[in-house]
Amino acid sequence: MLVGYARVSTQDQNPDLQLDALKKAGCEKVYIEKASGAQRDRPELKAAIDYMRAGDTLVVWKLDRLARSIKQLIETIEGLEQRDIGFKSLTETIDTTTSGGRLIFHIFAGLAEFERSIIRERTKAGLASARARGRLGGRPKKLSETDIEAAKALLSNPKITV
Repeated sequence: MLVGYARVSTQDQNPDLQLDALKKAGCEKVYIEKASGAQRDRPELKAAIDYMRAGDTLVVWKLDRLARSIKQLIETIEGLEQRDIGFKSLTETIDTTTSGGRLIFHIFAGLAEFERSIIRERTKAGLASARARGRLGGRPKKLSETDIEAAKALLSNPKITV
């Protein structure tokens, strides 16, 4: 079964273009979300995925209707794959129910992993460089050494209770 998912960013936007394309693609049921893509909590997307069974396919008009980042897209599609649910994007012609579509998706996933590893390497290099220049990580200390010694002296005095 093909299940469509349409999303518009605001209540004022009209999903008709997406709905027409999803119906033309053969979607038997369509869920419409009126929320920003940056929002992680999307009840209509959750409802669509909960409704679907193994062998079904989630169809979107365009990739950016499903996710705002490659990371979010990969997480969502991997979640579908775990339940044996396919994914199809009409505009980008990606269909994970085909070997070519899975290949394209895994190339995206590989590029995202590559990007994450580059960011990780740059972060490590930046921290090492800062340490080499004598900079320490973390937030500034709230108490000076004098304040710490004064607090210790007060705590060690049996006449003062906390």
